[in-house]
Amino acid sequence: MRFSQKGKTDIAESSDVQIGDAEFSPAESSKWREELHRILVEEMNPKAFERLTQRMLRESGFVHVEVTGRTGDGGIDGKGIACINGLMNFHIAFQCKKYRGSVGADEIRNFRGAIVGRTDRGMFITTGNFTRAAIDEANRDSAAPIDLIDGERLADKLKEFSLGIKTKPVEYVKVESEWFSNL
Repeated sequence: MRFSQKGKTDIAESSDVQIGDAEFSPAESSKWREELHRILVEEMNPKAFERLTQRMLRESGFVHVEVTGRTGDGGIDGKGIACINGLMNFHIAFQCKKYRGSVGADEIRNFRGAIVGRTDRGMFITTGNFTRAAIDEANRDSAAPIDLIDGERLADKLKEFSLGIKTKPVEYVKVESEWFSNL
């Protein structure tokens, strides 16, 4: 599809979209994720990443969210309360990890050990992803549940709440000449 600045629309064989002088291809639609990942992993310090997680959780409806991360915190970077429809509350502890690769089962086990007896459930947030073993460990029966937020889901939430990410809708306008000829 091609859009010209003069308001005319041309349908092209290409799947590229041109708006004014800017052209976007489907491949570019994921570039924001790559840029976000680079900023979070390479430029943002761990304390700022914990504060970003705190803000995201507050935007998601959590209350009393605080960052507790400090030396000797036992692997807990923060805590908060998830309120469900004003009827139920779950105390959560969270851990934030800036990873390029995968979080394994050992990290999940260590985090679970830190939260046992201290909270209702855990949340592990990473810029990376989780191995199959980590996912299995987080969902293990008869153990404190741990919710996993990987880099893709984190990016989606930051976008949803406009936390450092701005979106603009694109309007497509087409004049249907056949409609006018049938009057």
